[in-house]
Parts: sequence; structure tokens; C-alpha cells
Amino acid sequence: MTFTDSLAAAWRQNDSLLCVGLDPDPAKFPAGLKGRDDRIFEFCAAIVDATADLACAFKPQIAYFAARRAEDQLEALIAHIHDRHPGIPVILDAKRGDIGSTAEQYAVEAFGRFQADAVTVNPYMGRDSVEPYLAHPDKGVILLCRTSNPGGSDLQFLDVGGEKLYERVARLAAGDWNTSGQIGLVVGATFPAEIARVREIVGDMPLLVPGIGAQGGDIEATVSAGKTARNAGLMINSSRAILYAGKGEDFATAARVVARETRDAINRYR
Repeated sequence: MTFTDSLAAAWRQNDSLLCVGLDPDPAKFPAGLKGRDDRIFEFCAAIVDATADLACAFKPQIAYFAARRAEDQLEALIAHIHDRHPGIPVILDAKRGDIGSTAEQYAVEAFGRFQADAVTVNPYMGRDSVEPYLAHPDKGVILLCRTSNPGGSDLQFLDVGGEKLYERVARLAAGDWNTSGQIGLVVGATFPAEIARVREIVGDMPLLVPGIGAQGGDIEATVSAGKTARNAGLMINSSRAILYAGKGEDFATAARVVARETRDAINRYR
């Protein structure tokens, strides 16, 4: 099954547009696990098992694992998700951006080593920096388009022939670049007007939307701007608000409560 097929099935099965981000910081872990780099898998797997029926996707951020020499735990975590919760796609948030043989190796890392269903990619080096990922025809390639950070406007709002650079990226992604039909885009929840503009350009293409919760994005504005005619099309990511909802041994239960509240809040505006 392709990434987009799995995602569409998860939208329906779990009645959810919530993507749970997995950004494990052992310094923020609950008592008993706090500061333990060797317990990253245990922490994340507990979050996954508590929230899998509430999510349309999981998104581990590779830097949080690599910084602690925990790539083996990331491999184990993705395998755990696929084994215990089949059908819920895993997006490796790596934001890779390079060309030629280097990009080919990054694609092998994401899809071969880690067995991710999709990967985030920086497209601002052009088409040949994206093509090696599209050579894996069933895998998702989610391109940075209009990012949620304030500095994104420094470049993404530049005029390029009468349109903004992020609009050009969206147009290319929805057109000639999308040879596999598995491209999606990252558009931040902090910019609902730009979400609406991207949706206008790309039609029903999946959008990964970070920025709600700790970053302050508005759920109602995000859903209204980005949903498709079928009330789907979005992977609205929440990481810290869910991961660190609890401080004690019941941290996974607390995470489930927040994940359910977030999913239900999203669904109120679908």
C-alpha cells in the first residue's frame, strides 16, 4: 500500500487528522526515565501505544535520536509501530536536502534503514534534490513549503515572477515534480492564510501542518484553511503538548488524554 493510501485509510479508520510528533528529550522525561538516553524507545513506544487509535500518523524527528546516539532505538520504534499498529504511517522528519548520490543515500537511510513510510525533504535545491526519493514509488515525500518558523518569510515570501517562492514550490510539487503521486507539503499552522493559498494551488494533496499546541497555531483556523472537500487532507502535528502531558508513571495515560482532546478539537471544525 502506498503512503497516500495508508494515510487516507488512517484518516477514515481513526476519524483523525492528528499526527503525533515524537521528539524525545530525556531531560523532559517523567520520573523514572528522566535523563535516560537508553530509555528513549521505552518512552516513545508507550506514547505510541497510548495514542495509536487517535492518530493518522506518527512523526519521529531524527535529530532527537541522532543527538543521543539512539538511531538503533529509532529503528526499533518504527518497527514497533509497523508491527503493533499496522496501517498508521510513519513520517521520518529529517528535512534532508542534497543532490545526486548523496540524496540517493539519504533516501536509502529513510526508506531502507529506518523503513519510514514518508520523509520530509527540503526542496530548495531544486528538482534533482527531490527525484531520488521519488524513485521509491510507494513512499511519501513531504516537501517544505511554507514553514512555521518566523524566519521562513525571509526566503519563502520572495517574489519569483509574480508569485511568492512558497507558491512556486507548491505549484511544482503539484505538477511536474509529482511523478509518483506521493508528494505532500509542509505548511505551518501559524500561517492559516498561506495554508488556504497552498490548498488552492495543490488541490487534495496531503499537507503536514506543524505549529499547533506549543507553537500557538489556531486549530479552527488551520482546519478551515486546509481541509479538503472531503474534510480530510491534513496531518496536523502536535509533539510536546502530547509527549510531556504527564510527569509521573501515568505519562502515557496523560498523553492519551491530550491526544484525544486535540483530535476531538480538530474534528469539531472538519
